[in-house]
Amino acid sequence: MKKVFLVILNWNGGEMTLNCLKSLKDVECDGFSVEVIVVDNGSTDDSVERIRKTEPKVKIVENKKNLGFAEGNNVGIRYALENRADYICLLNNDTRVDPDFLVELFKVAQSDKKIGLIGGKIYFEKKYEFFKDKYKDSQRGKVIWYAGGLIDWNNVYASHRGVNEVDTGQYDQTVETEYISGCLMFGAREMFRKAGLFDKRYYLYFEDVDLSQRIRKEGFKLIFYPKAKIWHLNSGSSGSGSSLHDYFITRNRLLFGMKYASLRSKIALIKESLELLKNGRKWQKIGVRDFYFRRYGKGSWNG
Repeated sequence: MKKVFLVILNWNGGEMTLNCLKSLKDVECDGFSVEVIVVDNGSTDDSVERIRKTEPKVKIVENKKNLGFAEGNNVGIRYALENRADYICLLNNDTRVDPDFLVELFKVAQSDKKIGLIGGKIYFEKKYEFFKDKYKDSQRGKVIWYAGGLIDWNNVYASHRGVNEVDTGQYDQTVETEYISGCLMFGAREMFRKAGLFDKRYYLYFEDVDLSQRIRKEGFKLIFYPKAKIWHLNSGSSGSGSSLHDYFITRNRLLFGMKYASLRSKIALIKESLELLKNGRKWQKIGVRDFYFRRYGKGSWNG
């Protein structure tokens, strides 16, 4: 029987993680076994104690410090590979899942060995939308957060297809996409062995876009599969304009762009970075500086 390892990263989010684990109790697993791994990223609250007490069957891997989203998930992926996982599913801890999501992902993965990563349709959880007053009560829970990944290569920006749209079936086709969101990604053992894991230099943001490009370079497909559904308790605290967003998006966009973009786009990025050094916000300036001094990982971020 095939083995699926489901990796959930936790950092001081015991309540969210427990709610996510609760939603997994009704998950269907036809034709495969499932092992859930919680990787605790150096939490300083009582997360580990609460999870261990409430979910004693869940494997907990403890990091001594916060390694960031990229390397924190890598710890879980390595554990899964070492324990002979056939497939690995990464799932954010601030999510709620549809009972059939894993069966659907597994079914697609089995259908074609050239599929590298699969992502599902991700909705905003009710009342967690970006624009909370925009929607009717009947539309909540149907507002799209991710329906595939888009990359603007001219300006080096990554975005979500369909974000903020109410789902009326407009994204119900299975399609290849430019990147899979790290919020939910499902891949085969062999793909991770060939393409590698997340690049820990990113720490947070763009690590999923980077991995997606390496997977494509290995000849694998990136598939958006709408029948696999989850809901995301999107947090506005690290959104556009926040210090955390300013720092990591600024630095990591430069890192990603210099690796993958065209020469013309690289030149434009350098010009933009010099402008940010003069007129940008505090953490944008620090992000640019850290890129040029190659201060990656957590870098200068002290939040």
